[in-house]
Amino acid sequence: MLRTIPLCRPSLASRSLRTLPASAARRAVPTQARSYAVAAPAVGSYGQVDGEPTLNSPSELARRISAKVLPKLEKPDVKKVLVVGSGGLSIGQAGEFDYSGSQAIKALRESNISTILINPNIATIQTSHHLANEIYFLPVTADYVAYVLEKERPDGILLTFGGQSALNVGIQLDKMGVLERLGVKVLGTPIRTLEVSEDRDLFVQALNEIDIPAAESTAVSTIQDALNAAKEIGYPIILRSAFSLGGLGSGFAHDEEELRNLAAKSLSLSPQVLIEKSLKGWKELEYEVVRDAADNTIICCNMENFDPLGTHTGDSIVVAPSQTLSDDEYHMLRTAAIKIVRHVGVVGECNVQYALDPNSRDYRVIEMNARLSRSSALASKATGYPLAYTAAKIALGHTLPELPNAVTKSTTACFEPSLDYIVTKMPKWDLAKFQHVERNVGSAMKSVGEVMAIGRTFEESLQKAIRQVDPNFTGFDAYWKPEDMETALANNNDRRLFAIAHAMLNLNYTIDQLHDITKIDKWFLYKLENIVTVYKQLQTTPFETIDKDLILTAKKTGFSDLHISQLANVKEAEVRAKRKSFGVTPFVKRIDTLAAEFPAYTNYLYTTYNASTHDVDFTDNGTMVLGSGVYRIGSSVEFDWCAVTCSRAIRDLGKKTIMINYNPETVSTDFDEADRLYFEELGFERVMDIYELEGAEGVVVSVGGQLPQNIALRLKNSGVSVLGTDPEQIDNAEDRHKFSSILDSIGVDQPAWTEATSLESAKAFASKVGYPVLIRPSYVLSGAAMNTVWDEASLEKNLTLATDVSPLHPVVISQFIDNAQEIDVDAVAYKGDLLVHAVSEHVENAGVHSGDATLVLPPFSLPPAELDSYKEIAQKVAKAFEISGPFNMQIIRKPPTGNNPPQLKVIECNLRASRSFPFVSKVLGKNFIDVAAAAIMGEGVPAPVDLMKEQRDYVAIKVPQFSWTRLPGADPFLGVEMASTGEVASFGKDVHEAYWAAILSVNGFKLPKKNSGILLGGDISREEMPIIAANLLSLGFKLYTYDSKVESYINEQPNLSIKKIYVPVKDKRKLREVLEEHEISTVIDIARSRAASTGEAEYAARRAAVDFGIPLINNAKLAVLLTETLQKKFHQSPLPYVEGTNPPEVKSWREFVGEERAY
Repeated sequence: MLRTIPLCRPSLASRSLRTLPASAARRAVPTQARSYAVAAPAVGSYGQVDGEPTLNSPSELARRISAKVLPKLEKPDVKKVLVVGSGGLSIGQAGEFDYSGSQAIKALRESNISTILINPNIATIQTSHHLANEIYFLPVTADYVAYVLEKERPDGILLTFGGQSALNVGIQLDKMGVLERLGVKVLGTPIRTLEVSEDRDLFVQALNEIDIPAAESTAVSTIQDALNAAKEIGYPIILRSAFSLGGLGSGFAHDEEELRNLAAKSLSLSPQVLIEKSLKGWKELEYEVVRDAADNTIICCNMENFDPLGTHTGDSIVVAPSQTLSDDEYHMLRTAAIKIVRHVGVVGECNVQYALDPNSRDYRVIEMNARLSRSSALASKATGYPLAYTAAKIALGHTLPELPNAVTKSTTACFEPSLDYIVTKMPKWDLAKFQHVERNVGSAMKSVGEVMAIGRTFEESLQKAIRQVDPNFTGFDAYWKPEDMETALANNNDRRLFAIAHAMLNLNYTIDQLHDITKIDKWFLYKLENIVTVYKQLQTTPFETIDKDLILTAKKTGFSDLHISQLANVKEAEVRAKRKSFGVTPFVKRIDTLAAEFPAYTNYLYTTYNASTHDVDFTDNGTMVLGSGVYRIGSSVEFDWCAVTCSRAIRDLGKKTIMINYNPETVSTDFDEADRLYFEELGFERVMDIYELEGAEGVVVSVGGQLPQNIALRLKNSGVSVLGTDPEQIDNAEDRHKFSSILDSIGVDQPAWTEATSLESAKAFASKVGYPVLIRPSYVLSGAAMNTVWDEASLEKNLTLATDVSPLHPVVISQFIDNAQEIDVDAVAYKGDLLVHAVSEHVENAGVHSGDATLVLPPFSLPPAELDSYKEIAQKVAKAFEISGPFNMQIIRKPPTGNNPPQLKVIECNLRASRSFPFVSKVLGKNFIDVAAAAIMGEGVPAPVDLMKEQRDYVAIKVPQFSWTRLPGADPFLGVEMASTGEVASFGKDVHEAYWAAILSVNGFKLPKKNSGILLGGDISREEMPIIAANLLSLGFKLYTYDSKVESYINEQPNLSIKKIYVPVKDKRKLREVLEEHEISTVIDIARSRAASTGEAEYAARRAAVDFGIPLINNAKLAVLLTETLQKKFHQSPLPYVEGTNPPEVKSWREFVGEERAY
């Protein structure tokens, strides 16, 4: 358990007495009715004494004494503060910064401080109108932040709530002298501390000063220096990048050749790398530390990795609190963490990561993040301690004793959490989506999201987490049975846990064997053995003889009804009925940070079978909102925006809300967003349990993406009141046969399609409609397993290698219309009548997944008169499916020919909110989810309005954020399978100004240098190829290609020239030298299809771009837009920052959309 001993001491500069022990404050807990925090609760709820810093306590005596002894710190005099956001979600920097930034802005507003936010991530809660006073959808770069500072003239800036991006920008602004010149105060942790924590060399020096051991290391800036350092330290080594997030560019090297290749890649992404002795196999631990300016310091949480050192903590299973440390080890590392944080001068929150030798007390500090991080979000949700809120208040000069714990309301913030439960964090990888990708996980993070499960035992918590990661998993089971078990177990990968299950369940590996191979602590392996024991009991006991004791044991060990049913070979409903007949149902417990030692008033709940009483009563009968679950490719922060916005809108109707979600990175799992928050699974079993316990009025399933939709019909058939659109209609839209016949009945066109049950029937259909064709399974999210096929040979290859085509597993094949536009329609209807709709245009032609497409709103090339056609289709669909709530359609537009109008064909329709709902809401100044919530609830439904008829003097463009660099081997190609991990958006007076700001907002994008080289390749039949070449040459760039066909084609065009260069396909080091020799600053590759193998030059060129941090454009229409934008902006670029200037794109959201639309 975490200890409850706060380590509060006064400022070193003052001689005042120590603060009151926390126990004095704990004894006098107010007996008050529970209330809910709509925003964060007030600081100093009990008021100050004589205006002095005062202990936040209900005891007047305690407050009077504290007013005399607490240090009197001068609070920064700030009225307006700029918060620097993190930008688009990418692997290593994801939704956790939406949560932390949102909480920080709430804390600032509560202190009556005006907030300015710069963050181009339009999908987040943080960029909603109700938080910051002004929002700038601009690049998080030193240049653009400087322009906003110049324009807004804030008094202070917060750099620790926007991840690595914000922190790097702050250090750069300081070096530029902008902060000092404009009189902007850095709030919280000072710049020098940030520099020390980020510069590996300086950090190791700082640790040496206080005799804290760090891994033997050398900071280097060249490949040769890296090789020299490794020679001195001795292989194996680990290379870490400075100023980077999520271990980007880091890795292990066992010899000179491996290090040479790794260093070449890493030094192209970061100016400095650290060469360290590898400690692979040691335990990895982390401590979250909070310190205020008066030097009060507490440990909020400590966490332990299930996987030993060698796996990035973002890719490791993590438990909180630590489970395998002795008391001595726990306190040794705790003391060291406090010592480090004090020495380097952190003011706010930070984390310290350790490697601990499992066989001795020897340890090393791995790193320290002097900012809010992914781990901070996890620690905050795991303990109920609002880290981001507290850190923001500390940045404003408050001290821990005078701050209340905003969650418990019964302790001060100077109180270390204590847990009577175990939290398990498990990563979510989407590696299977990518061709050629390496599936091993190591020191560079690859996961796209994470889940957090709460239980009273590790077994219960772990099995919950497994199900949360993917609904196809029912628990700890052998979902992967590799042939080479030794390699699968020894080298961590995205499926190793299931290989361990296979080893234990089917191959009879012993604990000692598994420990020797994996180096996973035996404590964890014994816990897995407990699961295996119950698993085998369930497997061997006939269902009719399973008694209450076995059912209860299974539930306490974390088995779901579905898993039990699979092992007993019966239906899930039979298990549920039997369990309930025994009276075995879950108990609802409260996360209270105090291990139930003191009363708590939080709404923060979880369920467990390892209990005997409920912590709450069930009299609210609230409305349940099902969240979006784990972030993954295809379902990310945009659905959290939808769920949170819907929950708020329902609360505004005067109703109680119940949120269910298990993602620690989200705002929806923050303590003040719903009347009750269940940190729980989103499967049928758990949703039914909570619905029955709460006596809920109804369930909203249309704002959390696909997960809630998948169980909607089953919920309805089980007697649940599903609010909004009827689940029967959701099923009609999901089932391609029903959907197609309904479209036919209302006269809405669609591409020809068939459901092939054999290869022969697939070939016959393709011959009939002509190639290309699109192949995909039914019931799909984010284009999983979808492919565009251009000829019969490719069709045969895809259907024999990738899919088992049979009557049981049919494949949907549809006509693919080449060179057609794709249009997105987002809409809300009530009882079949259209209320609002938005028509967004894709820049890319059809064939690129809508989640990877560049979206423009209002449309920039569609004739205004044509917009009525999209509205008519939306109205027909709303009426046919009797929609009450949100829906989204993708429509193919085949351009007009002669006197014939364009053909509009619906290719997809989802009767739920889509990923573009936050984008259209913020661009049009109309909150579509507020309208949807009214329609779902049937209260306060607004009159219909046609937003597309309104004239606007601006345009917004949404651009995908990819994480190719994080996915070694994956082919960076855009197709019907979604690949992006996030999105950014910017506004402008026209599409080129908006695109300029938006593309610069993409993390990792760099403008090409003047007169540098551009590597051009791809399909010469694309009509855009000569246009792209001409545009680039007019800007003074030199053109190169790896392809003889491209060379001949371009050189045959009048006034165009290009030079062919040799692109090595296997030798990464040589490839980098070639790119550097020709000063390649951008790669444009407009291939028609993926590379057949990794030995092709086009694959090598695309992959080299992302490996070496060179911008890659891989779509023809997009390349035209980029080159046109460069023609307009490149030579009049506002970059680098020029003092006293204000580029036209530097306007706030309110300035673009207008005061009347700033909803």
